[in-house]
Amino acid sequence: MKPILLLGASGQLGTDLAALLEGPALVALTRHELDVTDQAAVARTIAAAAPAVVINTAAFHRVDDIEADPRPAFLVNAVAVHHLARVCERQGARLVHFSTDYVFGGGGPGPFAEDAPPAPLNAYGVSKLAGEHLLRGAGARHLVIRSSGLYGVAGSSGKGGNFVETMLRLAREGKPIRVVDDQVLTPTYTADLAEGVARLLAVDPPGGIYHLTNEGACSWLEFAGRTFELCGLRPALAPTSSEAFGAPARRPSNSVLLNTRATALGLAPLRPWPEALAAYLRAKGHL
Repeated sequence: MKPILLLGASGQLGTDLAALLEGPALVALTRHELDVTDQAAVARTIAAAAPAVVINTAAFHRVDDIEADPRPAFLVNAVAVHHLARVCERQGARLVHFSTDYVFGGGGPGPFAEDAPPAPLNAYGVSKLAGEHLLRGAGARHLVIRSSGLYGVAGSSGKGGNFVETMLRLAREGKPIRVVDDQVLTPTYTADLAEGVARLLAVDPPGGIYHLTNEGACSWLEFAGRTFELCGLRPALAPTSSEAFGAPARRPSNSVLLNTRATALGLAPLRPWPEALAAYLRAKGHL
């Protein structure tokens, strides 16, 4: 049996995929073990592993930092993806790559199906959309999986945790908390996303773009409020607008993704986001 090569195995999503796919067929590499921007190392690694599937979870996603300096994001999110795809095409491997709801927003509010025209509002979204285009142009068999608002037990090293943990820290510090109420999305638990990816791979689907998120939608304010409610906390939580919050990068007002293609394959939807949040809080020991 040819192996599965997992890149970015110590990240939020990579950690959950590594746990789910664990076994003799899995070769899991962290970003310290393989830098996806090192083209020679990538080519050597894939040739040596001879995988059936390469799963790339590596990404540069510090959204506000990217507005000031987009170059690192384009190197990881676009150029490296193009090279990965070219190597996979030569080796006959299928490439599974992850993209984002932030490829939408500039053309109007969602929700968005897979065939909706992308129109990113920020440089991060542009870098991820560029990666999608460069992957397709490289000719490799591929799946592009777009998701939204990821949070996982491992946390994001690039962001110092995740939104849920940041909210809980601020609440326990007794600080007043302002959260935007004019950005609607579907927060997605990476353990659930990993299971959705495994189910998708098991049916050997046609190539192309798939949306995979937990079910439902909420604003960031609603997500924070449900977190505090489940944990029995009552911090000074107040709504604010995106304009008043003043983040350097613009965000979509509604970037909810419709999981149309996975549903058409008969795959069960990921559970509703409130159930997923409760499961995450239990896994972290908060409940």
